[in-house]
Amino acid sequence: MKTTRKITLFSKTLFFALILFAGQIYSQEFSLNNASSQLTVFGTSNVHDWDVKAEKQSGKLILDLTGKPQITQLKVSIVAESLKSGKGGMDKNTYKALNTDKHKNISFELKEVKSISEAGSGTYKVSTMGDLTIAGVTKRTALDFTMEVTSNRAVLKGKKKFKMTEYGVTPPKALLGTITTGDELTIEFNTVLNK
Repeated sequence: MKTTRKITLFSKTLFFALILFAGQIYSQEFSLNNASSQLTVFGTSNVHDWDVKAEKQSGKLILDLTGKPQITQLKVSIVAESLKSGKGGMDKNTYKALNTDKHKNISFELKEVKSISEAGSGTYKVSTMGDLTIAGVTKRTALDFTMEVTSNRAVLKGKKKFKMTEYGVTPPKALLGTITTGDELTIEFNTVLNK
């Protein structure tokens, strides 16, 4: 009788351990590779179009790979003062508008995956909702992108349009107000994450 109970207890313990272990095998964590990733912000002004590139990004992606990849976690953070245009004056105006003394980072955190559909050759179209935080203001926003997954790497590519004023940011001005930037921005990203 005692032997039967021990075997049953051992079997149950082994069963639950296998379930937990299987979850760890199929959940894979990828870390953002800053050197390989690109994020560019495109904007306009009354004089010419402009762009700034992010030089410092970090983040992580956790995928469940039991079947079609499922995203269980996605976070990306950009150091606001790593946005560089190649023009010091423009960068200073950008940091002032973003109030980088107080708000050091721009971030996106996934809150919901609406859909993932196969697009062929290990590529998926992904539709999500998440919290985008700019200059200390957080808003729930839709973000669509493609995701390419291999055994040791994931690449997310997409773009997002929004208005600065939605996040309480006043479009920067220069040269005593003679140069004014447009309110609408487009962020384009090619985010590389490695295991």
